[in-house]
Order: sequence, then C-alpha cells, then structure tokens
Amino acid sequence: SDQRHPLTNRALQGQYPPGSTFKIIVASAALESDKWSSDTKVRCAGAFPSGNHVFRDWKKGGHGVMDMEQAIVNSCDVYFYNIGHRLGIDAIAETARWFGLGQSTGIDLPSERVGIVPSTEWKQRVRKEPWYAGETISAAIGQGYVTVTPLQMAVATAAVANGGILYKPRLVRAVRERATSRLREVPTQDRGTVPLQDRTFTLLHESLHGVVTHGTGGRARSKIVEIAGKTGTAQTVGARPVQTGLGHEAVPKQFRDHAWFVAYAPADDPRIAVAVIVENTGHGGTFAAPIAKALIEEYLKVSDTDDRHQNPGQF
Repeated sequence: SDQRHPLTNRALQGQYPPGSTFKIIVASAALESDKWSSDTKVRCAGAFPSGNHVFRDWKKGGHGVMDMEQAIVNSCDVYFYNIGHRLGIDAIAETARWFGLGQSTGIDLPSERVGIVPSTEWKQRVRKEPWYAGETISAAIGQGYVTVTPLQMAVATAAVANGGILYKPRLVRAVRERATSRLREVPTQDRGTVPLQDRTFTLLHESLHGVVTHGTGGRARSKIVEIAGKTGTAQTVGARPVQTGLGHEAVPKQFRDHAWFVAYAPADDPRIAVAVIVENTGHGGTFAAPIAKALIEEYLKVSDTDDRHQNPGQF
C-alpha cells in the first residue's frame, strides 16, 4: 500500500487517470457519432501537432495507417488524438457518463469517490477557466483531468462484456436465514443501460479480444480461456523518463507510470470482468495484464469447481 495513504480503499477511493483503458470510452463516443466510423483511417507518424504543442505517440515513429480496430489493438495514441480533435470534450464526457464514470457505482460501502469526467461546463464551474483544445487531446487517451476508480472501470468493462447493462456491485450474493437455514439469494440490480448500437459492441468485442491475441495485451494470453481486454499506462504528475532522459529505474517510484489492464472472459461468453491497476510500475501490458490473467484463471477454476459440486451431473 501507499505509505502516504495506507488506509485508502484503492478499489473505490483511489482516483487515477485511466490512461489508454479510456480509449474504450472514446472509441464508443466516436462510433456513436456521425463524425467517425470503424473504417475511418488515420496515418500515424508518431506525432500530432496541436497549437504550439506536439502530442507524441507511445510508439516512436508511429504505427502507420490504422483503422479503429487496429488502433484499439495497438493502442495507437495518434488515432485517438484525431478522434478527440474531431469530437470535442463534451461528446466524450457524455459517453463516459453513459458508462457510469463520474458517478457512484452504488456499492454498499461508504466513502466511494466518483472521479472526474471533465467537460467545458465542468472546467468553467470548477476552475473558472475556458476549455482548451489541447486538453481534449490529452483526455482522448485518458490523461489530463480525467480520473476514475478501479471499481468504476470494472463496472464499465462488465457493461461492454454483457452488451450494455450497468450492474450495481454487491458484496453479498446470498444470505442464510438462521431460523430455517434457507439460502436466500440477493438479487442483482442494474442502474441502467449503455445506449450503444449492436455494431459498436461488436467492434469493441473484436478489438478487445485482438488486444490480447495479437496486440498490447499479449501477456494476458491464457492457455485455458480466451480473454478480451485493454492495456493502459497512466502518467503521474511529476518527472518522467521521456522528459528527464532518465531510465525507468532511475525515476523516483512515486513519479513512475501506473499500469492498467481491464478485461473480461471468456471473450465469447463473459462470466467475469476485472480492472487491475498497479501503482507506479510502468506499462499496463507488462505489469497489470499478467495479474488480470491470473485472477481470471483462478476465478474460472474455482467457479467451475463450485458448479460441479452444486450440479454434479453437469460438466
């Protein structure tokens, strides 16, 4: 745990930039607009100029020509810079709220934080400043003012997996009544649906599976289950290797990037969704993806064992 905040419940109180996991939201916003399609192509040469600033891609030299699916699989920053520039922050913010970001998940625990979904109205209200175009470019890859909790990202990822239902997280699945020993299940509750078209969900499902099979999330590849997911590497405030010239290990730990991976499995019939963040370690594909894989594999092993015990005639 963080020695500065040892009692913080990271899952629902930790507020972090989502990094490239937010590209799921931005891709959805683009596909639901009349300004972008899954076939829209962008040539990525590794940089995107905006005003007096040049926004760099994580891959030096760029990715070449990308369509939407390829951009998600390879986590092409320049592709999403272009989406942000075309759509504007308010369209992205609206879609983020569809996925439950910037709001309580409704979990029955106290002190949940809600993160920040920035918009032109939010910045004027909170900071008394206008919104600048370059801030949209940062937000399009989950940086800048955008913050989320791991629980929010797990709920949003589950909504992608299940076709749009935002479920309210719960800690208790069933209660055994003392007097009768009868097991009473606690029903699931949903908070609404994410209003995406079927074709948008299809594109997301195919792309997120591709992230693991042949993209940035290769370390989440499993021998026992097909996993779909998205990597993210979230910059922290402070010195960074690209700015200082220092190698990763030479940068003080508190200034290193956070590693993200959100995932669900099985990819074609989801039963579990997870969000993993590893603070101040580096790339999501390197550090967070293997943890998500291990969690999913263990869950499915235990779940399958429980099912066989409860239904011994079914396999």
